[in-house]
Amino acid sequence: MSTCSVSKGCFVFKPSPKKRRVTRRTANDFGERKDDSEDTELRFVACQSLWNEIKSETEQIQEDLNKQLFDNLVSFLRRSHSEFQEKTTEWTCRMKSREIPTAALVLGVNVTDHDLTFRSLSEVLQNNITPYIALLEAKDCPGIKNLMQKLLGQLMNCYIDVDSLEDEDCVQGSQNRIRCSMTSLINWYESVTKKTDSETLRKKRTSSSRHWQSPPVVVIFKDMESFTTKVLQDFIVISSQHIHELPLVLIFGIATSPMIMHSLLPHSVSSLLCIELFQSLSSKEHLSTIIDKLLLTTRFPFKLGEKVLQVLINIFLYHDFSVQNFIKGFQLCIVEHFYSQPLSVLCCQLVDAKKRVNSLSHNQCENVRRLPSFRRYVERQVSEKQVALLTTDSYLKEIIQKLLEDLHVYHENYISVLRCLHVFTSSLPKYPLGKQIRELHCACLENQVWETEEYESSLQLARMLNKSDLVTMLQQCVEIFVSSPGKEFDKTVEKLKEFLTQFQKLEAEAFQEQDVSVSPQKELQKKTDLYHLQKTLLELKESRRSKKLTKFEMLRFEVVDYIDSLVRNYLVPADHKTLHEIAYFNTASVLREHLNAAPRIALHTALNNPYWYLKNQALKSDGGSISNKAPDICIVYKLHLECGRLINLVDWLEAFSTVVMAVDGPNADAAPSDQVDDIIHARFIRAVSELELLGFIKPSKQKTDHVARLTWGGC
Repeated sequence: MSTCSVSKGCFVFKPSPKKRRVTRRTANDFGERKDDSEDTELRFVACQSLWNEIKSETEQIQEDLNKQLFDNLVSFLRRSHSEFQEKTTEWTCRMKSREIPTAALVLGVNVTDHDLTFRSLSEVLQNNITPYIALLEAKDCPGIKNLMQKLLGQLMNCYIDVDSLEDEDCVQGSQNRIRCSMTSLINWYESVTKKTDSETLRKKRTSSSRHWQSPPVVVIFKDMESFTTKVLQDFIVISSQHIHELPLVLIFGIATSPMIMHSLLPHSVSSLLCIELFQSLSSKEHLSTIIDKLLLTTRFPFKLGEKVLQVLINIFLYHDFSVQNFIKGFQLCIVEHFYSQPLSVLCCQLVDAKKRVNSLSHNQCENVRRLPSFRRYVERQVSEKQVALLTTDSYLKEIIQKLLEDLHVYHENYISVLRCLHVFTSSLPKYPLGKQIRELHCACLENQVWETEEYESSLQLARMLNKSDLVTMLQQCVEIFVSSPGKEFDKTVEKLKEFLTQFQKLEAEAFQEQDVSVSPQKELQKKTDLYHLQKTLLELKESRRSKKLTKFEMLRFEVVDYIDSLVRNYLVPADHKTLHEIAYFNTASVLREHLNAAPRIALHTALNNPYWYLKNQALKSDGGSISNKAPDICIVYKLHLECGRLINLVDWLEAFSTVVMAVDGPNADAAPSDQVDDIIHARFIRAVSELELLGFIKPSKQKTDHVARLTWGGC
């Protein structure tokens, strides 16, 4: 590569993304720990295969959730394009009024998820509507000229395909010389559509039949709120003047509210748009689906502990509402679990896990014996079994297979009963156990849920449910248990169906019974004196106290008690089960360290103790001393910690020079003294500028040769 420059300079040539080397993680990364086990490669393969399955599942979930939204957008584009294609009267009227078909796509505040949504939308439109799609971001379009340049560049690159590779050089050359204007875009579109029509007639390719004769040009503004008002106004006004020549369709990506369009665009500009609103699925519903498909299922053997799941949910709810970040955190949990837990080699499907148990080495058997849950299991056994479990590996492997099978059965039963309990608690007033199933799941993982006050209040509210709600809930529970993979719920289904039958009998009996007795309330309606009124009220109170429960109330109590018995039998916390450490990741502290970043603490640690990150033995120093070989910014930072609110730059420079000259002192005679002073001065200025950039100091208006300190208390 050659460069032409009048003056000397440094030119950086970044390699293209296709040529960049991507370092692939190998099983050796799992073997860098000191407590390495024999099955590092097998653990790595198991981790990789598990994540690939989860990744494909999340992509399928994303596609299913966005299908309705994308179908609506495709139908909107087809309607807009058909009006232009057929040249109907309605389109003629719109052409005269210069209205541009515009889709306002409200995606929510989870901005980090928008890129994936727009990529999927672009693929859907390219497969069904048009190959001419441009994705614009505000950071690339500070002015209308930049916007037009970006628009034309993306559209022209979109046109180059495999059949026209020989013309790539001339097209690129003409693109560099072309003037970025709407006229150029129209001329390009006309030439492209004519060429496409002629090729279609000549070759009759079936692949081009999915696109219409004159496909629309779709311009997607990914972050409309970030665009400047002038850029949007200029582009809309210019486009509306040429809408009869170019079938342009705009898609605005909106994170906040559709009202932002009226805030950014005056009425004279917004009237040029024919806007239709589209609303995407909320990120909370998306998260609920992800948790339901990934965690509340027996398809994937890996599970999250209560504290870990709570950390991920809190980051989602209180930071970014990003489902993609939740999935990345879930991926981090998987990698950390397989990396730190030697027995995670058994975290796989039950059939494979039983085979791997037979090939466990003696060291791995010892790892099993050291698990806290297994030690509690051994303590509950008789003395003979205890000796066999702690000394005989073959007997231990048989028990491990049985315990893994019990853990698998526990998960099957747990999920079904959890869904059944959620049916009862999700419609109660004030939601004592939470409205979402993830809240109920966290409560069950944390401790024995039947011992909590929220559970007791839920039971009391459930005992006051009306008959129609109770019957509906029982029917939903029957469907859950019938579709459950657990084999222990046949009797449960029969019992619930028996309850439904009894409710139907009560309803039939209610029509036949007629109460002919005169109620005390009717007596109260008669005219009476104060004495008789008081006597009647006391009798009514006593009758209510001694009133017997009706058949419906007794049956309702029986149903709630039966659901309570299911909860006590099957919703035992996971950490009470033996060998739960194999499938559950519970190290929430590691997750917080990676995801809940504390930049201020990390910055103070790096500047105050650079050895913590650089691992250079020369940087080791006592707590109060300043290392001579530390980076300049570290020396300046430590010196500024000793100062007050205002720092004298001259004194600061002298202190810095003293520390630096302690290193350069033996070599000071080799160079002139003024040169050394200039170098030290330049190093000091650079370090102070870096501190100012990081926000530790700022210039002071009180004294010109002083700076003001901004942080206190050891940062």
